[in-house]
Amino acid sequence: QQQKRLAQLFGCVRVVWNDALALCKASGKAISFNQLSALLTQSKKTEERAWLKDVSSVPLQQSLRYLDVAYRNFFNALKGKRKGKKVGSPQFKKRSNNQSAEFTKAAFSLSGDSVYLAKIGNIKPVWSRELPSEPSSVTVIKDCANRYFLSFVVDIEPEQIEPINPSVGIDLGIKTLAVLST
Repeated sequence: QQQKRLAQLFGCVRVVWNDALALCKASGKAISFNQLSALLTQSKKTEERAWLKDVSSVPLQQSLRYLDVAYRNFFNALKGKRKGKKVGSPQFKKRSNNQSAEFTKAAFSLSGDSVYLAKIGNIKPVWSRELPSEPSSVTVIKDCANRYFLSFVVDIEPEQIEPINPSVGIDLGIKTLAVLST
């Protein structure tokens, strides 16, 4: 039953992304997250999209946030404001790709060795390691081999480790004989 609910959730996230992207492409410009969120609320009230109420609204909102970020990255890359390689325009999501849905703190909780996801229920994962701190979000991922993963976002303090055997780099040049990295 949880697999059916997750499949429905992944489908709803994909539909919300594709509907919002189609709306943006039809208008010829990026629509802000707030406007898309208001349109999502309106579309839930229609008969064609009433089934969006069956899943948690948090992953649907996160899908719209990611679309907003994707458009900002695309336009910043066009203007030369974004460093790194060029980013293409956002693409429609397909059913065959890896599927994911992100739950923020309001829609999940940890209790013992299980994770509660809103409108999905308690999931008992096989833990690969202990969480170093309280997670701020969790992403449920289904890969092409029908395996499910939970990916947590946690904040940690980085450790400063002193090098055991410090090395020194030497640059031999024409103007100066040698420049040391120290």
